[in-house]
Parts: sequence; C-alpha cells; structure tokens
Amino acid sequence: MALDELKAAVPDFAKDLKLNLGSVIGNSELPQQQLWGTVLACAIASRSPKVLRELEPEAKANLSAEAYTAAKSAAAIMAMNNVFYRTRHLLSDPEYGTLRAGLRMNVIGKPGVEKIDFELWSLAVSAINGCGQCLDSHEQVLRKAGVDRETIQEAVRIASVIQAVGVTLEAEAVLAEQ
Repeated sequence: MALDELKAAVPDFAKDLKLNLGSVIGNSELPQQQLWGTVLACAIASRSPKVLRELEPEAKANLSAEAYTAAKSAAAIMAMNNVFYRTRHLLSDPEYGTLRAGLRMNVIGKPGVEKIDFELWSLAVSAINGCGQCLDSHEQVLRKAGVDRETIQEAVRIASVIQAVGVTLEAEAVLAEQ
C-alpha cells in the first residue's frame, strides 16, 4: 500500500506527521470520493513528487474517471485562482477588487462531479496555497449547501498533513544531497 510506503518515508523527527497521515486518510469519515479527491488535489498542490507518486495510484483506484479528472482540475484551477485572488486581497489598492478577472474558470461551474465535492477539494487546495478570499468563498458555498463544519475541517486537516509531509520529505531530499 502506497500510504504505508509514504508513512515509512517520513523521518522519525516528524513522527507526529506519520501518525497524522495514517489518521486523516485511514480513519477519515468522509465518503470515499470526497476523501480521495481531497487527497489527490492536495497531493498535487503540495508540489511534492514523492507525495504525489505515492498517493496518486490509490486515489485513482478509489475514484471514478470523472472524479479523478475533477480532483486534478480543482488543483489546477485553484493554483491559478489562489494566486490571483490572494494578490488582489493583499494589494492595498481596493480598486483591483473592482476590475474584471478576465480568467477562464469554466470548470468551477461544470466540474463533472457533485459541486459539493469540487468545492471541498477547492477549499483544501486553497488552504495549502494560503488564499483567504478563496477559503471564505468555498466555505460559504459549502455551508449554504448544508455541509457541516466538521466535514470542512476534515478536508483542511487532510490538506495540512499532506502539505507538511510534502515539505518534510522535500527538505530531507535536499539535505541528503549535501
């Protein structure tokens, strides 16, 4: 199992991450599609080749072809949106917020899966990418659709652990090269 291999790669000094990785994925109460779509989108967003290589096959095995593509689409569109909207938010000139974005985001309207699932994956990726405006937007859509805070927090927990594992493994790889 790739999850076990990934946990085994986490160094002893990051034992909490190893335990959390097993917990947030192995003991998640999210439905399979929400869980594995979140895992895949976050593995992509983590920018860690090791994390993506280890988690992608299991995600692919647990997702329909449509959900697999939609999770990758969530990671892709949020890579763009998180930079764009975070920048508009961080600029001190509020006029940028009034300008037309001029960016195509059609996949958000027709993701190929339940909108709630896509929104959850987008929220998780936005947590990794640190876009507060996107986090607020996706959280509001989810809450209006009846998604409880525990489900939203579960996606953020998955995102935080996958990101931390990716950062740790990439740092260890660099240090091993010295």
